[in-house]
This record gives sequence, C-alpha cells and structure tokens, in this order.
Amino acid sequence: MSKRSTTTMAAVALVCALTVLTAPGAAHAAPAPTPSPSTPASDTDLEAVRQKIDKLYHDAGVATDEYNAAEEKADKQSVEIVKLAQKIAAGQQKLDRLKSSAGASAREQYRTGGVPREARFLLSGDPQQFLDNAGRMYQGQQATKNLVAQLTKTQNALAGYAEDASDQWKRLEEGRKKKATAKKKIEKQIKAAQDLEGKLEKKERDRLKKLEEQAEQQKQTAWLSSGVLKEINGRATAAGKEAVRFASAQIGKPYVWGAEGPKSFDCSGLTSQAWAAAGKPIPRTSQEQWKQLKHIDIKDMRPGDLIIYHDDASHVGMYIGDGAIIHAPRPGRTVTIAGAGSMAILGVVRPDA
Repeated sequence: MSKRSTTTMAAVALVCALTVLTAPGAAHAAPAPTPSPSTPASDTDLEAVRQKIDKLYHDAGVATDEYNAAEEKADKQSVEIVKLAQKIAAGQQKLDRLKSSAGASAREQYRTGGVPREARFLLSGDPQQFLDNAGRMYQGQQATKNLVAQLTKTQNALAGYAEDASDQWKRLEEGRKKKATAKKKIEKQIKAAQDLEGKLEKKERDRLKKLEEQAEQQKQTAWLSSGVLKEINGRATAAGKEAVRFASAQIGKPYVWGAEGPKSFDCSGLTSQAWAAAGKPIPRTSQEQWKQLKHIDIKDMRPGDLIIYHDDASHVGMYIGDGAIIHAPRPGRTVTIAGAGSMAILGVVRPDA
C-alpha cells in the first residue's frame, strides 16, 4: 500500500473517532466502522468524513459571525469614543471660559470690598438712579446664579462624558478579547477540516466533492418538490435588483472569513455589501440580519431577499429567483450560485421592507 493510501485510511479512521467522541451521549454510542487499511475508503466512510468536515466549517461559520459582530461593535465604540473625546474637549473649553468669567466677577468684588459696584449707587438720593441701579444689581445677581449653574452643569457633563468614555474603552477591550477568541476558534476549525481533506487521495477528494454536491442536490430537490417555487412570484424592487447585480458581479471571488470585499467575502460580508451598494445598509452578520430585518413568508420571497440558514442563523444567501441563491459558501470555495433549498432554511428576511 502507498504512503498516500495509508494517510487516506488514517483520515477516515480519525473522523470516525472524532464523530463518536463529539456526539451527544458519546459514552454509549456505537463507534463508526473503521475500514481496514488494506481496503479503499467506501462512500459510507467518505460520507462520515463529509459530515465531519461540514460540521467543522459550520462551527467556523458560527465563530466568524461572533468575530464579525465583535468587530462591528468595536467600530461603533471607536466612533463613540472619538465623539466623547470631542465633547470632553469642547466641555473643557466652556468650563475654562466660565471659570474665567467667575474669576473676573470675584476680582471685581474684591476691588470694591465685597460690595458690587451697582450696590454702591443704591444709596444715591436720585429715585430714578436708585431704580436703575437696583435693576442692574438684580440682573447681576441673576447672571451670577446662571454662571454658577452653568459651571455645575458643565462639570457634571464632563464627569459623565469621562465615565461614558471609560465604559466604552472597557467594552472595546472586551470586544478585542472576543475577536481574539473567535479568531482562534475559526482557525482551529478550518485547519481541522483542511487536515481531513488534505489526508485524502485526489480520487477520494473528487468523490468527496461529488458527495457534497449530491447532498446539496437532494436537499434542493426535496425543497422544490414541496411546490414552494410555484408559490413564489414576487418581483424585485429597484434596490433589490441593484443588490442582486452587485452580488452577481462577485461570483468567482474567494470566500475569506471576516472579509467584506472587494476581493473576497464571507457569507454576510457579501449580503451586507450588496445591500449597501443598493443604498440600504443592513447589519453585518447573518445573525443580526435575522434579528433586525423584517421576516417574510417564503411564498412572498422576491429577488434581493436574504435566506437565513441553520437553526443558529450562521449562514446567509441572497435569493435571485428561480429557486436559486448567490452566496459565499465556506473556506476553499468561491462566491457561487446554488439552490435556495440546498441547506436547512431558517427563514427569509427583507432588507427593503
């Protein structure tokens, strides 16, 4: 047996072991059959490999959403910190001016022995002058009260801005840690999947790809057989057409996790940039697209709508009509057209509802 055949069988044996160890109730699960080193991998063995690889990439997709969400929050927090810094600077300038005014008033009272200039004229024997000076004194008192109130308000505002900035810095640091954790998880899952594929011989990899295509085709066929396509007759809006045009222009570009163009995309990077190009910004991640955008029935679906996949909303594609989507599938693949029902559909959302 060739060294390559030995590594092929090792890969199959490894995935069988991993499948058992990671399955719920693994302690009581019957182990998947391990092929003999003297026999080639069967389709059953390769199907076990396919399912394991699919799960690894799915988990990488979930972690990618976590990474993208942390990055999006970090961007917003950075903008907020800059705004707070600008408010602090403006507030400090205002405080300095108020303190200068308060100092001038205090120096004036010191020069007049603590008696405001207007008060000295209250002793005048001229009734009209007395009234005029009394009015000026009242205005001065009100101005002093307003000055003190503004000083207090500005000082409180500065303290609030500083506290908010401190909170944003803490959140920013927490976001960095979440991004770092998600990145490690993504890289670990992708490497594990690539290692499994890399240990297969070329003919096994070709068969594995066919098994992937067959699995997608079976799901798509089942979806179409339900008659759902007959119910879908929505027409795209102008914005929807623009989003589809943008997505179509990206076909063939590689999937790269965390990417949102222009040379590569992940799944939600593609859909968010497509709708941004159509003049309708939407959330960055598939999970937030599912949470924030309007949900619609599949039968009301129209080109440009987004189909969210899997129970955890970890994947998204753009519906383009005739039962098809454009999506960025996973690492090692490119932006492509696929059957809308080739994965487990969670629901449909509409960016331009």
